[in-house]
Amino acid sequence: MDGFDHILNWKLKAGSHPFPGRDGGTCINEAALIAAGFEYRAIRGVDDMPQCFSRPICRLAMQLNDTATDAQRQRLLPFVTRLACADTTEIERKRASYIGLQAAGHYTFEKGLSILEHALVIGRKAEAIPSDAVKTRMLAVQTSAATATSVPDTPLFTAMKFWFVKKHTAPVDE
Repeated sequence: MDGFDHILNWKLKAGSHPFPGRDGGTCINEAALIAAGFEYRAIRGVDDMPQCFSRPICRLAMQLNDTATDAQRQRLLPFVTRLACADTTEIERKRASYIGLQAAGHYTFEKGLSILEHALVIGRKAEAIPSDAVKTRMLAVQTSAATATSVPDTPLFTAMKFWFVKKHTAPVDE
């Protein structure tokens, strides 16, 4: 995770969050929103993301985020600054097709990471965001938090989403 020490104190968590706590607890897409310079808001689905974010890539990242163990989820941190890479309709279709073919059926967390990495090679890469800018943005959100840890948006919705996603993917591996 070289180059990501500035966000290692950010804790990725399953589900959506109305606002992160001082632990920075959010899902990967909510963290990506802040890293890209957007105002924080809860992300319940990929359509909540700004247009500059790739829908197929954000969908896969969200699925990995929500089905991973707490330890596995932190391995998604290096991808936080790479999700704002939306491209042409044709490229987005290629990404969706690639992800669909590779993720068909059950797959492990490791395979999911590999699929995410390879999908990010298709088309436009996310613009490099200077690490100081990312650090400043994420720290500002953390320090403005009212609580030590973040709270899931709606615990029942998060639990149901987790159950549904878990039911349709293979058990994750360490």
